[in-house]
Amino acid sequence: MDDTTSTATLKSYLASAKADISTLKSADTVTYLANEIGKKLFGLLMKPEKYLNTSLSLADLGFFTSWLGGVVGHHVRLTRERSGVRNPADLPAWFLRDWHHVSSNSRSLHGGNVCKQQTDEKQSSTLFNRFNATISFPKETFDISTIAGLELPDIEQDVVLHGYLGSSANLSKNLLFVQLISKDRTCSIQVVSSSKALPNKDGSAHELVKNLPMHTPVAVRGVLRKREQIAEQDSGSIRRIKHVELDLLYVQSLNDFPSDIIATPDTVFGPNRRHLQLRADVDLRKALSFRSDVGLALRSKLHELGFVDIETPLLFKSTPEGAREFIVPTRRKGFAYALPQSPQQFKQILMGSGIPKYYQFARCFRDEDLRADRQPEFTQLDMEMSFAGAEQVMYIIENLIRSLWSKFLESNLPCPFPRMSYREAMSSYGSDKPDTRLGMQTSRIDYLLPGDLINKISSLQAPIVESLMLRFDQSVPDASSTMQQFIANFLDSAEGTAFVNNPDGGPGIFVVDSRKPLQGLQALGFEAAERVEEIYQIEDGDLIVLQARHNLPSSGGSTTLGDLRLALHAAAVRQGLVKPPVGFAPLWVIDFPLFSPTTQDEPGQGGTTGLTATHHPFTSPKSAEDVDMLAVDPRKVIGDHYDLVINGVELGGGSRRIHSAEMQELVMRQVLQMTPERVAEFSHLLDVLRAGCPPHAGIALGFDRLITLMLGKSSMREVIAFPKTGKGDDVLVKSPGPLSNEILKTYHLQMRLSDEEASV
Repeated sequence: MDDTTSTATLKSYLASAKADISTLKSADTVTYLANEIGKKLFGLLMKPEKYLNTSLSLADLGFFTSWLGGVVGHHVRLTRERSGVRNPADLPAWFLRDWHHVSSNSRSLHGGNVCKQQTDEKQSSTLFNRFNATISFPKETFDISTIAGLELPDIEQDVVLHGYLGSSANLSKNLLFVQLISKDRTCSIQVVSSSKALPNKDGSAHELVKNLPMHTPVAVRGVLRKREQIAEQDSGSIRRIKHVELDLLYVQSLNDFPSDIIATPDTVFGPNRRHLQLRADVDLRKALSFRSDVGLALRSKLHELGFVDIETPLLFKSTPEGAREFIVPTRRKGFAYALPQSPQQFKQILMGSGIPKYYQFARCFRDEDLRADRQPEFTQLDMEMSFAGAEQVMYIIENLIRSLWSKFLESNLPCPFPRMSYREAMSSYGSDKPDTRLGMQTSRIDYLLPGDLINKISSLQAPIVESLMLRFDQSVPDASSTMQQFIANFLDSAEGTAFVNNPDGGPGIFVVDSRKPLQGLQALGFEAAERVEEIYQIEDGDLIVLQARHNLPSSGGSTTLGDLRLALHAAAVRQGLVKPPVGFAPLWVIDFPLFSPTTQDEPGQGGTTGLTATHHPFTSPKSAEDVDMLAVDPRKVIGDHYDLVINGVELGGGSRRIHSAEMQELVMRQVLQMTPERVAEFSHLLDVLRAGCPPHAGIALGFDRLITLMLGKSSMREVIAFPKTGKGDDVLVKSPGPLSNEILKTYHLQMRLSDEEASV
């Protein structure tokens, strides 16, 4: 092919070659033809000076470049699908090298000042035409997912369907079978395409559908016919409709699916491609659908009970409720909003505003350390009732939860839910949200142990020492040796090392073995060994664990032994030594201390007494005796707070609130000893309470956690459409993003150097 080849001849030659390529069966033949024809065009495009000496127009160049793109795309598709090559990098080296060169030179040809404007106009015109072709498309007459259960009459029906192209089988030049996947990607119907298909604006419908890649969104029209049912395998999670098929008459592509995205049933997409994760993972989509259904059921039930759905502001102000807040700068110098930790203050304001029953699915924001069950932004079902106390709120919540479990899980929960005090939960399970299904209750036994043993397991002075027992669920040969091996491996693991290096002292480990003196418990002493045997009814292979802690009233969410209890049970389940727990065990944990010691991890309310509100500073003391105790010893005051726990997951918490402005101010000023400036930040709430606010109580249920628990998922990220990572990042949209100098100036902000940077 020389430089003077006529455009018409070249176009004819290339069009013929393209038609031939579209019907090829062999990847080797495609390689050869693409090689031979492609190199001729490469020779032209790789030397810009040749192009400038020809009579080829920009339109001609666009045609050739477009044709080359078609060859490349078709070659990539055939090579990957028929030769098993999934990675474009595995294509022939000459192809990748030359195509890269052609791409560069074709860009350079279009880069000249003389041609650039004309090229841009041409590209814009092409783009506009392609986009305009997708604006209008025929309305669907059936949803593919509804056809699966449709009993069709004997007559044929002309229908329009929407969906995504799936796998195809090209039986001959004139016959193609292709799966059309439903919009929700749950099922597919077979489309039969032949050369008799009606022509589209851009050519034969048959030719068009043959050249469209998998995953292309399309609108198709055809005749729905009954099909003889055959033994056909479903495609992964996509169920194939086997009793009908569609004879293709017309197809319209609604967008392109690029060849650089590898999307096979085995492809695992990362969180930076969350949209493709959702498209490919049916479980994720089902979880979101389930979430929607549960939310609708709750809204319907609350509406029946007379609750009013009221939205509260997201742009609030910073107040010391307890958790760290996200700050939103404004253009007013020195002023900022804060995103709400919860709608707590607004819902109390509503109670003073004559709203008897309030609820909303509220977005909440907390700048705290992230775990599998935490997100910096989350959703909670927020509720409040005036002229009500704890019992009324707990009654409504129990009925809501039981109705959800009955409707969605076909499970009957107990009525009423069991209750347990905070003190009992901490002493018996080492956790304020115990999973009671595991057993393994803890017992205090330090008063029975010899002093030298206590000194061996802890350097604390007069510590509390508690014990627990782990037993295999089934008979294991030589159970004692098996347990010895299990606990040795656990303590040597990264998880176990954290317990061994506990500053309060590592765990004391004993394995029951009837072949040894006192069944292996000799170090406990006779009295303690006898007591342990009585408490646990020990058997060979039982693991007895001792753990020391400070001799102080319980505080916080768990003890070291409580955490070790969960870790040991989970490790035993993973190794098949203990059966995983089943069923659901709801529980109300009540009688929390109203105040707790401040810690470095929790900012609290910034008071000077070393105390912080256990939950928030608006919780009321539980009884008249507790009110009186405020003036004597605030550490002993019990709050009227209640947590709902199911299977060791804290689903939510609520309380009766302080409805008196004077009492609320006393707690802030005298008990917590907050500064006048901090108290003034709550002046709006104090004004509402002062205006005759009625008694009120409420609760907030973590909606993300609720769905996670109901579906048996391990992380909330599996039930949230766009979750944050463990670092708080959204890697799809790349947030949080850096602040430019312009933004910093607009919002009167200045970057402060870290201590390390300042010292350089």
